[in-house]
Amino acid sequence: MSRRSGILEFAVLGLLRESPMHGYELRKRLNTSLGVFRAFSYGTLYPCLKTLVASGWLIEEPGSTPEEALAAPLAGRRAKIVYRLTAEGKEHFEQLLSQTGPDAYEDETFAARFAFFGQTSRDVRMRVLEGRRSRLEERLEKMSASLARTRERLDDYTLELQRHGMESVEREVRWLNELIESERAGRDLKGPASGEPASRDTTSGASGVLPRPGDDPRPDTPDDTAT
Repeated sequence: MSRRSGILEFAVLGLLRESPMHGYELRKRLNTSLGVFRAFSYGTLYPCLKTLVASGWLIEEPGSTPEEALAAPLAGRRAKIVYRLTAEGKEHFEQLLSQTGPDAYEDETFAARFAFFGQTSRDVRMRVLEGRRSRLEERLEKMSASLARTRERLDDYTLELQRHGMESVEREVRWLNELIESERAGRDLKGPASGEPASRDTTSGASGVLPRPGDDPRPDTPDDTAT
C-alpha cells in the first residue's frame, strides 16, 4: 500500500469513527475540512472504501431511513450506502493513532495526523509534534547551507523564492514550539487538560488543520451513491 493510500484510509477511518456517513458526506469532509486531501481525486475514495470493507474495518448499510431506501428505487436510482466503522476498524484506527514513527512527521502524513489530534492521547501528540519539529529543523539547516553555497550564483528572484521557503519552515517551527509548550503545560486546544484524548466538536466540521493560503474547495457534486 502506498503512503498516499495509507493516509486516505487513515482519514476515512477517523471520520467514520465520529459517525457513519455515506460516500458524498465523506468526500465533502475530505475535500473541505481536511485540506491535505484536496489533491486526491474523487475516483480514489470508493476503491479505498471497498478495500476497508473487504478488510472488515467498515460495513455497508442501506440509506439512513426506511423512507430513503424505499424512495430510491421509485425514483429510478440506487439507495445511498452508509459506511459504518466496525469494532475491528475502531481498534485498527486506534493502533494507527498510536504510531509515532518517522512517517508521522512527513508533510502530508503530519497534516492528516494533526487533524485527528483531538482523538489522540497527549503523550503521542507530544512525540509527533517533537518529531515534526526535529524534521523541520533539519530541513532548515540544509536549506541554509544550500543557500550559503549558491547565493552568489542565483538571481534576485530565485534568492527571494528560497528565502520565502525558509521563512515558511521557520513559521511552522515557531507554531510547533507553541503547541509543544501548551502540551507540556497540560493545555489542550480543546477539551480538558488530561492525558486522555480530548473531546472533539463534530458539529462544526472543524478538522484541526489550518487551511493553506490560496486553497479553495472544489464544487461539490450531487452524486451521493456508491457501488
